[in-house]
Amino acid sequence: MEVLIYYLIAINVLTFIMFNLDKWFASTGGWRISERTLFIACLAGGALGGYLGMQFARHKTRKTAFFLGIPIIGIVQLVLVIWIV
Repeated sequence: MEVLIYYLIAINVLTFIMFNLDKWFASTGGWRISERTLFIACLAGGALGGYLGMQFARHKTRKTAFFLGIPIIGIVQLVLVIWIV
């Protein structure tokens, strides 16, 4: 149980950073993080970090796949965590 909590904290912090880095890369014309990679990080347990990263950086908020997909993934993950606990 403790390992799950540490994992979820780590993946959410990492996903939050990834969304913010991608926004920074987009604004400076640098290398980008693929949308696939961002989604995989969210599916791996980082949906909350992805959602917060989207809101904080105002990044990917107009893309329907992210606007709707990330919250849906987050709800499913929340239900799974509650079910596991």
